[in-house]
Amino acid sequence: MNSQEIARLIRAGLPGADVRVQSDDDTHFQARIVAEQFAGKRGVARHQLVYQTLGERMGREIHALSIEALTPAEAGRE
Repeated sequence: MNSQEIARLIRAGLPGADVRVQSDDDTHFQARIVAEQFAGKRGVARHQLVYQTLGERMGREIHALSIEALTPAEAGRE
């Protein structure tokens, strides 16, 4: 599993999302995801949406994933 594959899976599960995934070791990953699907959802629900896109890979091929999940409006305020 690598950063590009994780980003592809997240984009497939959250169409239209802007996804950036980084890793120094292809085991621990950092993801920044901007998606309209996060609107009206709290942090835990946003993370659950991301985990759903990755399925069983979480905890197996992906040992750790740090997630920054923002709506487009929130991303514009940074």
